[in-house]
Amino acid sequence: MALEQRIFQTNTIHEVEQPQVPKRQENQEPVRRSRKHFSSGEKFLFLLFAGALVVFSTMILHTQAQVNETNLEVQKLNREITETTKQNTELAIQASEKSTYEVIWNKAKELGLNLNEKNVKVVPGR
Repeated sequence: MALEQRIFQTNTIHEVEQPQVPKRQENQEPVRRSRKHFSSGEKFLFLLFAGALVVFSTMILHTQAQVNETNLEVQKLNREITETTKQNTELAIQASEKSTYEVIWNKAKELGLNLNEKNVKVVPGR
């Protein structure tokens, strides 16, 4: 008989008791589990932060645009300076070529000037 009781006990299934939720009384206020809405002060701070973010980002973009514009002007001026320098060197080379004694003497002969040593006066240097 003891053997039969052991087998009988192992075959039994115990039911798990489920905890009972106490019934809510009508006088009690519902408990807030999570906060879904923001207060007006928090909304104001969010709007203030968003506005400041927009203003500062706009200021940064504007400043960057001005810097880019100034860089373009500087590059244009550098290009103009380089071109002017090239022209000046070319003109200086031409002036030195045309100011040689032979070129000046040939041009004077073309214009009808003669070298008359009687009319040459030597001026003492200072």
